[in-house]
Amino acid sequence: MTAEVAAAGTPASTTRRPGRRTLIVGTIALAALALGVGTAYFRGGGSDATRDGAALLALVLPDAQGQPQPLAQWRGKVLVVNFWATWCAPCREEMPQFVAAQTRDGGKGVQFVGIAVDDPEKVRSFVHEIGLNYPALIGGYGAIELSKTLGNDLAALPFTIILDRQGRVAHTQLGPLKSAKLDELLVRLLGAG
Repeated sequence: MTAEVAAAGTPASTTRRPGRRTLIVGTIALAALALGVGTAYFRGGGSDATRDGAALLALVLPDAQGQPQPLAQWRGKVLVVNFWATWCAPCREEMPQFVAAQTRDGGKGVQFVGIAVDDPEKVRSFVHEIGLNYPALIGGYGAIELSKTLGNDLAALPFTIILDRQGRVAHTQLGPLKSAKLDELLVRLLGAG
């Protein structure tokens, strides 16, 4: 036999190693998170940065395909940013309502963006599974630290932050955002713009 044998007796060719693309996406995500955390810190920590949403809009994170996506591209819209993970049951339960709201209100100026505290491969699979119709950006496991700078004091998921059209924080939600509350917020914010 010419195949090398790895630990536990499996052929070396079947052991799973992170691909180059996963490493690149992870590196980009970590750099973007460091930028976001640094921006929030240098603007005075969570309080002022959270109120005006500048730290959030300054972020550039890779999407599930590894392409950098600046959150500033959605400036001027009601921006609903949801920190989530594929392993988070409450996250998975609330996401279909976000898909429905994006379909219903996207043309009116609402943009949902998910920041995944997860691995890109798992995110791509889940995005396909539920038919996600809004961007899923990869924050990696360090995105929890970023969410803390934005008001997620308990570092738990899901965590949602909503910016009005002027880039000010209109609402933060730790835990699932109920459909009735989401609808109320969107009606109010769309009416104000």
